[in-house]
Amino acid sequence: MTAASLKRIVEEALAEVGASVNFKLVPKGKARTTTWLGVEHGFGIRHYPSGRNVYIVQTRMAGRMRTVTIGPASVLTRYQAQMVARRVIAYAQVGRDPATERQRIRSAPSFADFVTEYWDRWAPRWKASTLETHTGYRRRYLDDAFAGVYIDELNEGHVTSWFADLNNRTGPGASNRTFEILKHMLNKAEEWGYRLENTNPCRSVRPNRKRQCERFLTNEELARLGAELAKLRSSDDRTKQCAGAAITLLLLTGCRKSEILTLEWGDIKGNRLHLRDSKTGPRTVWLGSAAREVIAALPRFERIPYPFWNYSYRKPLRCVNGFWRRLREEAGLPGVRIHDLRHTFASHAAMNKETLPMIGRLLGHANVQTTARYAHLDDAHLLKSAQQVGILLERLLTPE
Repeated sequence: MTAASLKRIVEEALAEVGASVNFKLVPKGKARTTTWLGVEHGFGIRHYPSGRNVYIVQTRMAGRMRTVTIGPASVLTRYQAQMVARRVIAYAQVGRDPATERQRIRSAPSFADFVTEYWDRWAPRWKASTLETHTGYRRRYLDDAFAGVYIDELNEGHVTSWFADLNNRTGPGASNRTFEILKHMLNKAEEWGYRLENTNPCRSVRPNRKRQCERFLTNEELARLGAELAKLRSSDDRTKQCAGAAITLLLLTGCRKSEILTLEWGDIKGNRLHLRDSKTGPRTVWLGSAAREVIAALPRFERIPYPFWNYSYRKPLRCVNGFWRRLREEAGLPGVRIHDLRHTFASHAAMNKETLPMIGRLLGHANVQTTARYAHLDDAHLLKSAQQVGILLERLLTPE
């Protein structure tokens, strides 16, 4: 069915409902939003940046998704537009046999085939670490999901049942990560013409509540950790020395573990680190005097470009989790994650009255909202602030 024949169908249907539309007045260009009205599947109103609204109907015709413009909402009533939408949908469905619908050749792929297409088209945009993580989730939780279901058939019931089963098979964090992958996949299915716009069933499913990790080390805990780090860095084992230096640098810079362990000597330029890649892309990390001293104490060898080197296996030191577990046990810090060192850096910066934008720049955050979760104060600082405010208000209440 061509665009001209579709236009003729719309014009005939408009004439039957007593409406006349000048299609030259229909706005062109990219729409801002589309509101689906629900009275007919695929019937909605499209809102343009200019303020004009146009009725549309979206349906599958001859194996492909088609969007048909009905007319401006300023000219047509909703009832008139609905009658035209029904006519278009009826023409689109001519010749279909519901009894053999599942056996027909479809243009929309099965869910399993779409997973492969999505990975082929979208995975090249991911970083290597993201690709590795997402591929693991795909293999465990997505490849065998929704067997026999086509991508345009997937609905809220399918996703709800799948997500409930997923929560029984893995933890809430992994469930949420996989759910976000599925949500993005279905958004792309709409964008690539396999599903109607704004029909992503993931929008109606509530993910697991995220656990807010607010753990940071107090002054006393930092003192105990510092004593154990000093022992590790003064060890006769050069690999332990490097691990101790790396952990110390995590605390002094607020960097992520991968950002420190992938450093090369060429990335260190005086009082700054030039990170070639990070979670938010390349960035500069500024080094205080303590951090510079840690780096200066590391040995350099002509043919080893990495500051943090595993001398036992003669390769870069890429994991310090084992060293960290022993370190936290000896320091009496059970349950503290190595990532909490980054949280500690940010929290103490906040308690030192650094602004959130400044903390965000130090941590490499893209927005202030991300930084806000790190700006927690301990009870002593809260008590001090409450005391100062109380004294001020008391003076106002009892003027001399």
